[in-house]
Amino acid sequence: MTPLIGRLVDRRARLRWLHLIIGGALLMPYYLVGTVVVGLYAPDANPFTSLPAQFAAFAHALPMAAVTALLPLARPLSVSAARALCGLAPDRPLADGPGVSRQARARSAAWFTLHVGLGGVISGMTLALVPFAVCVMGLPFFAALRDSPALERSPLLDHTWVLALAPPAGAAMLLALAGCAAAAGALLANRAPVLLGPTPDDRLAAAERRAAELAVRNRLARELHDSVGHALSAVTLQAGAARRVLDSDPEFARQALTAIEETTRRTVGELDAVLGLLRQGADGSDDLAGPGLDALGGLLARCGVPVRYATDGDPGTVPGPVSAEAYRIVQEGLSNALRHGVPGSPVRLRVGVGPRELTLVLDSALSPRPPAARPGGGRGLTGIAERALLLGGATEAGPRDDGVWRLAARLPLHAPAKEPR
Repeated sequence: MTPLIGRLVDRRARLRWLHLIIGGALLMPYYLVGTVVVGLYAPDANPFTSLPAQFAAFAHALPMAAVTALLPLARPLSVSAARALCGLAPDRPLADGPGVSRQARARSAAWFTLHVGLGGVISGMTLALVPFAVCVMGLPFFAALRDSPALERSPLLDHTWVLALAPPAGAAMLLALAGCAAAAGALLANRAPVLLGPTPDDRLAAAERRAAELAVRNRLARELHDSVGHALSAVTLQAGAARRVLDSDPEFARQALTAIEETTRRTVGELDAVLGLLRQGADGSDDLAGPGLDALGGLLARCGVPVRYATDGDPGTVPGPVSAEAYRIVQEGLSNALRHGVPGSPVRLRVGVGPRELTLVLDSALSPRPPAARPGGGRGLTGIAERALLLGGATEAGPRDDGVWRLAARLPLHAPAKEPR
């Protein structure tokens, strides 16, 4: 019995009782309006003394409460109170944000109606039963209570056994009240995840937010891999060449060091542009335009490998987003040729601008030696494919029979029109 009583009055039970009392307080404005409505068609009924009139006012109050709870802000207010006072299990999450969809508003209205309905009943029982139980418990000790007009000098009070049973009877009333409050609180806690939990629309919106965040992270990773990775590959080769000829050809070593300085300075600027992705969520802007095909000449001049460049059409007519992605694809293709191709072998690059799509073809000599494995490497071709896929295009990469490694990409010049919903 003692553990059961402890559960009825522990901290969680007290918080749930307080939650119900708050629900009863929220019900009062609706209840007062309900008494006015009852007075219109039953003028002789006193809603403060007549039990049927009280139930009628209560029945009118609940629909009004449900209607007002259809407002979107009703859900976050109810969720805050439930999280603080209902003692919910950690594995039963509640929804965040206002209820926007029709299903979310309907569930919020159902929860609010249940909360104020049970809260009104428990609050009424608390206000009426607590003082009555205390008076019953005090009957054996205070003659003024036994002689009060409310008891009308009942003959039962003349019996000793009645007075002896009065204290345990009053305690039983309080215990019953605590049990009712605990049961109502447990019911609310059980229904909270159902009525205040995320709806399918909420889960879909959360999944879309996670997908958008993942897309930003993937984009940042691609930009860092293609821009900074290309620069580091070029710097590594230039530094190695300078080290080998430092004593025999100081002029070449000096030129290599100058190229390293220019490459690192330019890469710092590109890194600042890439990190601008991290700021676009704060101000809603996208300040990462990036270089395009108009900057391809500079890339080819400093990439570290000889390139035979041919164009078909005017690259200057390519839209900005497509041009920027094409630049990164060429940059990563040159990085692969730099790392895995035959040293000193020229790379052939063809850029074709058609009426509907841009084509990129990059051929490099296939090294007879297998490429050296790099810890954490191997994401370049995946990033190229992702860039093309985001624009609605496609890429192909692999060895050919003539000993050439070919990277080919097709990028639509204009995004396909979306069908109206």
